[in-house]
Amino acid sequence: MGRRPFRCYRYQKNKPYIKSRYCRGVPDSKIQIYDVGAKAAPVDLFPFVAHLVCDEKQQISSEALEACRVAINKYLTKNVGKEGYHIRVRVHPYHVIRANKMLSCAGADRLSSGMRHSYGKPIGVAARVDIGQILISVRAKDASEPHVIEAIRRGKFKFAGRQKILKSLKWGFTKYSREEYVAKRKNGELTADGNIVKVHNRRGPLEKSSLYLNGQA
Repeated sequence: MGRRPFRCYRYQKNKPYIKSRYCRGVPDSKIQIYDVGAKAAPVDLFPFVAHLVCDEKQQISSEALEACRVAINKYLTKNVGKEGYHIRVRVHPYHVIRANKMLSCAGADRLSSGMRHSYGKPIGVAARVDIGQILISVRAKDASEPHVIEAIRRGKFKFAGRQKILKSLKWGFTKYSREEYVAKRKNGELTADGNIVKVHNRRGPLEKSSLYLNGQA
């Protein structure tokens, strides 16, 4: 018997069922890399960010997440260059999917137990997602905007159901809008720390405080 089509597992019917000491023998997730591209690029380099947002309450298999990541990565590498973007997969597949394996050979009806002891064995993992949940985010330069949108559109076909592509008003993967980000970076309230920003904690000697030196403290 081959793998079941994922339409059998698309909807969230039961409680979350995760890998544990009681649920063993779970196959590894197909997606192992969640950040791709120039993930160490400084926060100031990539202001534009677009999200793929789920519009249905459903389950998405680890295979589909990996296929989407590969499709987006391939398109952007070709059109922007591998140092011109950063993809982040925002959902993780922890929900274990089971199947009651049935025999399909000759004389299977005498060997198989039908629906007796029908609790299935783990066959894979999926992510449980909600309406409005971000599945994938991509940050890049403003000039790369059309390529990022097209890449996400291509990746969207790997998922069942309905998704939306949204352009964010925030700067990169930060929580600040563009105007707020630029203003706070200028007055020293925010400092770049890799691909995120740190808020000035207003502690320490005044002579070393960028806020105090700028007359903000």
